[in-house]
Amino acid sequence: MSVKEAGSSGHRGQAAYHLHIYPQLATSESQAPCQASCRVTATKDSTTSDVIQDAITSLQLDGSKRYVLVEVKETGGEEWVLDANDSPVHRVLLWPRRAQDEHPQEDGYYFLLQERNADGTIKYVHMQLMSQATATRRLVERGLLPRPQADFDDLCNLPELTEENLLKNLKHRFLQQKIYTYAGSILVAVNPFKFLPIYNPKYVKMYENQQLGKLEPHVFALADVTYYAMLRKHVNQCIVISGESGSGKTQSTNFLIHCLTALSQKGYASGVERTILGAGPVLEDAGWLESDRL
Repeated sequence: MSVKEAGSSGHRGQAAYHLHIYPQLATSESQAPCQASCRVTATKDSTTSDVIQDAITSLQLDGSKRYVLVEVKETGGEEWVLDANDSPVHRVLLWPRRAQDEHPQEDGYYFLLQERNADGTIKYVHMQLMSQATATRRLVERGLLPRPQADFDDLCNLPELTEENLLKNLKHRFLQQKIYTYAGSILVAVNPFKFLPIYNPKYVKMYENQQLGKLEPHVFALADVTYYAMLRKHVNQCIVISGESGSGKTQSTNFLIHCLTALSQKGYASGVERTILGAGPVLEDAGWLESDRL
């Protein structure tokens, strides 16, 4: 809420304040609520009726309807309907300093313009949803709820494990060129059908001897964990690669072999790697005689 010198004859010499008013008005039953906001200049002597009238003019609302000004406060998300003779500026001066200068809705302190019915009741539009959103944000800030994540690198960490959420998470990561996602100890790979610069020796070194899940999901992470589990336990290890035709099984196999040979030979694996990779087509012909897709 910025301050300036009032210029009107009725309030000359008084400090003027800019109030941001957020209307929550349904234009019709089938339309969404009005989301525009306006800036109203007021003084300490300005009443709620004055501010409402200025907001109606600024927002070009129907002047024949009756409106009320609602003060929304951060503490508990309380909503107070101001009386016609109340001073909105005095109410703002009781808010925290950060909310006085600029009071966007996300800060929790703001004014709402609501339409009043003929019987005196108020038409609340989405107020319950806004209160729920505010309450949720407060719980997150206090550490009582986990912070929302744009995506999850492990599907087991999804708050609600449904097919829709699972596919939405995979799609969100894929659009960010994150083609790998964990499902516990399983690595889900989505074929990008293009080359991604995430398979050079720098990545082999980065994932070397790292715990699974510590870094971003990657096929090298799976190869590394398998390799060091073999060395530590002295037991043969097995990686199962499954998927439909065209899902990228062959390429994933090549990346695994590349990483494993680099780990085992430390730069002397070129001949061994070529030999193993050369056996790939033979293994494919022997193991994948049928395909669901052409």
